[in-house]
Amino acid sequence: MELLYTVNRKAFSKSFSNQESLYNGQSLCTLSCRNIAAFTTVTELDDNNGKTWGSHVYVVDLNMPWHAHKVLSSKHSITALEWNLPGDKLVVANSIGNVQLWMFKDHVLNDWTLIGCTCFVGEHILGAAWFHNGKKTGLVAEKKDSIHYSEKFSHLPFAPSVRQFGGRAAEGVLVVSTTGMVGAVMITKDFQNPICSSTESLGSTRHRITSVDLCYGKNGHFLVAVSSGSICLPIRCYRVLVRKTDEKCTITSQALPSFFLQDGAPKDNTCTNVTHLKFVVREDADSLVVAANSENGGFVEVWELREKSQPVHKLFQPKTLEPFKTVVWQHQSQYRCQSPVTAITTTKLPIITTLPPPSYVIVALADSSIHCLNRDCLKEVSYSSLNMAWRQDEPTNKYFKSSTSLAHMDISWLGCVLLACDNYGSLYLYKLLPDGGSSLTLGYACTLLEYCLVTGLDWLDVLLCLRGSMIETLCERLDASYTRQTQPIQQYLYVQFLSIKTSLYRMIVSGQNKAADLSSLLMVHSVATAFKSLLRPSDLISHDKGPAESLAAVITEPISDVDKVLLHLDPKEFTVEPSTLQSLQQLIQWVADLALNLLARLPEQRMQMKSGGYELLKDHKALNTIRELLVIIRIWGLLRPLCLPVFLRSADNLDVLALLFRLLSKLVQPNGETQQQIDDGLIDDCCLLPNQIMIPQLHQGSSITALTSPVVFYQSLPLQLEYGIEPEQLLYTPELNPVEGCMHSGQVVDTIRHLYLGKQPLLVKQCTRCGGKVQVQNMTRTAAIRAWDQRWTRACRCGGFWRIHKTCL
Repeated sequence: MELLYTVNRKAFSKSFSNQESLYNGQSLCTLSCRNIAAFTTVTELDDNNGKTWGSHVYVVDLNMPWHAHKVLSSKHSITALEWNLPGDKLVVANSIGNVQLWMFKDHVLNDWTLIGCTCFVGEHILGAAWFHNGKKTGLVAEKKDSIHYSEKFSHLPFAPSVRQFGGRAAEGVLVVSTTGMVGAVMITKDFQNPICSSTESLGSTRHRITSVDLCYGKNGHFLVAVSSGSICLPIRCYRVLVRKTDEKCTITSQALPSFFLQDGAPKDNTCTNVTHLKFVVREDADSLVVAANSENGGFVEVWELREKSQPVHKLFQPKTLEPFKTVVWQHQSQYRCQSPVTAITTTKLPIITTLPPPSYVIVALADSSIHCLNRDCLKEVSYSSLNMAWRQDEPTNKYFKSSTSLAHMDISWLGCVLLACDNYGSLYLYKLLPDGGSSLTLGYACTLLEYCLVTGLDWLDVLLCLRGSMIETLCERLDASYTRQTQPIQQYLYVQFLSIKTSLYRMIVSGQNKAADLSSLLMVHSVATAFKSLLRPSDLISHDKGPAESLAAVITEPISDVDKVLLHLDPKEFTVEPSTLQSLQQLIQWVADLALNLLARLPEQRMQMKSGGYELLKDHKALNTIRELLVIIRIWGLLRPLCLPVFLRSADNLDVLALLFRLLSKLVQPNGETQQQIDDGLIDDCCLLPNQIMIPQLHQGSSITALTSPVVFYQSLPLQLEYGIEPEQLLYTPELNPVEGCMHSGQVVDTIRHLYLGKQPLLVKQCTRCGGKVQVQNMTRTAAIRAWDQRWTRACRCGGFWRIHKTCL
């Protein structure tokens, strides 16, 4: 367990002396499946005078944690903070019973909108959990070495918590308060009443609760474990069902077996207060972790539900020979702590289907130490302490370190990193490697990336744990496993696969050109999909072969003249409205610029002795897709000449589109001659291109300040970061091989629409992973360009989140 970075607030002003008194409140943190962290602070992050005392919720991307975005502020202490399973909504509950449901506005990280809120008057909310959506995928233990994803990963049976009409999962939250109240808040589709709520008592009588945890049962129910604080009182468990009837929800609660801690505690026990409850896995209700404290120390125990045979008098014994069985809690293991427990967390998602699922219990103590324990016997796997993590070159008075203790922790969904926060609002991110090892193994890293490929989970936490030397080998292994899949599976996962592979290559210095080529490949695939979706067959009877299929068949024939290709096609099938064509001009321009750049790079590419990884020039399938697009552009140019790409040429009569198609055809199809003869003639033609046409710069080595870049491998850990300040030591500018004679514009280019935005645009959307910038709003609103924009609304082409970025002048 290695501390990767800490993010601290600015030092308090010297005039404000009573700093410690502000930080007696509770701090929370939680990680979404997209590696976005939400956390609470007692004062605002930019407040160094203590004037904003209260409770404030912030979100950060783990890749750029210095950009913290405030969601809301509350005068009352926020006591529950949870992401939903898809990672796009957040529940915030406080000490006076207010429950608010928030979501991203237009999928932008620093722009939030309130879905709805309700107030359970007089209730102090202790815990909250979103309804389960019924989606669960696991790595099948018996088939983990299978080459096929369909066998290796299986959709596991799991019922949604609340079903709507047609069996569809409903969205909402279950909350539990200190008085034993359980409440449900469900999102409706009614604009007048966006949410509905209902309440019920957990038990037959209400009783005081001091700690709670909720988990999901396989049949759609919730398991709720509660404690009243004293070690003399039982840990109670309940089965809670939420049902939707006529746009309202009803709750039923049923008591389950409870247990007393004395059964497993030693006789000289001095711990009197139960402080934390946590299910070992939140989709497995069979194991519960309990932490109890005294003034000087504490202990952590694991209890498990077991079937136990009970002797029954023969008069009541049924005629069958099977003994009567009941379910009881049994003490499994115990871990003694030398200091009181301040926070506890467990594995969020068991990837493999073995029973019991492999998982960890992580405990933070008041002495600033963190202990990672194995779930089975609570044996310590790894250990870390905030007191030993600081670098010697940092000034000792820059941050509050002496009295720091962690208030809350959460593990990422893939279990690769641990996020912790303290009462000062500082964040700590630890690498959490399996079995306490020093590095992530190649095989396990590849399995995790395959799991992300199949499930759609974010893979940033895996990238943060990789070594630079293993990335190229990991790319090759991932590529090999992907190419073994069936064609339909490959097509379905294609975009996600390209995004993962691009982000891997972007992590190493030697992979920047390969990452650029893969980004271009993803864009070519997207543009081809968008263009072909506009084509309609002229004969509605023949559905077996549309315009796209006809074009693909003609492209395979050895025709190097683009106008001769048109003779084999029906022009009616390629007819599109002129206004639509004009709105697509920038995408058309980009396709032509890409073809021009590829051909101009061919001579230098041929001179390379050895090159590993992906190269677009050697991908004949992608080159044929570009040829198809050039044919479509040629036809559309006849319908609307203004939509054609613009070139700066040495001769006005030079037909650039025809030239590009002819050279690409020579590259893809040798046409019966020897490969060497074709290469020589083609190379000569490509060498002339910069003299005939001005070649625009396609890939710009735009600077990025983020953790997932080659610079991070040269840093000494832990990194000391500060909210609101981009760390200069993480600034990286990729060096891309420019084409000789290439025209440099020096402007920021929209990575999605391929528009020039100027040298320093005031307002853009920026990706939190690759740093790509796009226009916030597009003025041209044809149906085709709206569909193109919606393709990238949820995430960037690399899979990263968007955030609104304002340039400070």
